[in-house]
Amino acid sequence: MQTRKLGQELEVFPVGLGCMGMTFAYGGQEESAAIATLRRAVDIGVTFFDTAEVYGPFENEVLVGKALRPVRDQVVIATKFGFKILEEGKGPERMAGLDSRPAHVRAVAEASLKRLGIDVIDLYYQHRVDPTVPIEETVGAMADLVREGKVRALGLSEANASTIRRAHAEHPIAAVQSEYSLWSREPEDSVLAICRELGIGFVPYSPLGRGLLTGTIRSLDELGREDWRRTLPRFQAEALEANAALVERLERLAASKNVTAAQLALAWVLHQGDFIVPIPGARKSAHLEQNRAAADIVLTADETAVIGEALTPADVTGKRYTDAALALVDG
Repeated sequence: MQTRKLGQELEVFPVGLGCMGMTFAYGGQEESAAIATLRRAVDIGVTFFDTAEVYGPFENEVLVGKALRPVRDQVVIATKFGFKILEEGKGPERMAGLDSRPAHVRAVAEASLKRLGIDVIDLYYQHRVDPTVPIEETVGAMADLVREGKVRALGLSEANASTIRRAHAEHPIAAVQSEYSLWSREPEDSVLAICRELGIGFVPYSPLGRGLLTGTIRSLDELGREDWRRTLPRFQAEALEANAALVERLERLAASKNVTAAQLALAWVLHQGDFIVPIPGARKSAHLEQNRAAADIVLTADETAVIGEALTPADVTGKRYTDAALALVDG
């Protein structure tokens, strides 16, 4: 089976599974269906699963643990910390800023281990860089967890190149997670280069543009009333119409390769480097299997270039996040 490395510690199938949408942001799904999808992922060779304490909050870790504990020796489980989570509220409303103080790092790691029902977290990410706490202090606390055997490897999410270098000097960073797709290419400015230089894996989340690059979302009517994407600039009515029209370019290229738009978008991401492991979400087994098959698509350098030029961030209407959410990204 083909694999890719995340740092020196972890080796995984080239396409992972982002589990957020099973309980959070996109409407969720019934538990038995979610567990069936997670188990199916293992059956078809997917080995890398991504969750976070804030997805729910907390519900996603419980779900992932329940589904994957019976196959624990076959999977790599990643989770994330870094938000201050309120006791009351609904979903994203409970996210009340950032908290990466060393004492908090330890407390939330223990809580995540308990919810997941496992002895060690394979990959532990700081979800967002906390500007009020030096990255060396946060990573130092994370490294203590590695020394204690509670965490195998460390990661950062949405960190800039300078932060990554400082963190890596404190303790080796195995993976950096950031949004990356055909039309969200900010990591190309410097993050991909620092990952190559330091031997760090790169984990793109939303590699399918939160579903838009699949070609299956044409209007807001296709999103549930509680779907968090309704709050994002790229999913506002006029922006969504314009962006959906852009995907037709991708669909034409995909048809020429006899694959789907989603598969071609994933294949393009995979061809940006052998240290890259995207984590598309999937709540249905058919979508999961389709995403897994993208790892088998071979593109020439010319094909990769043509795809990258056919759909670029300059073509897209709207920012990837609201201004408030972008303020939490380590610029």
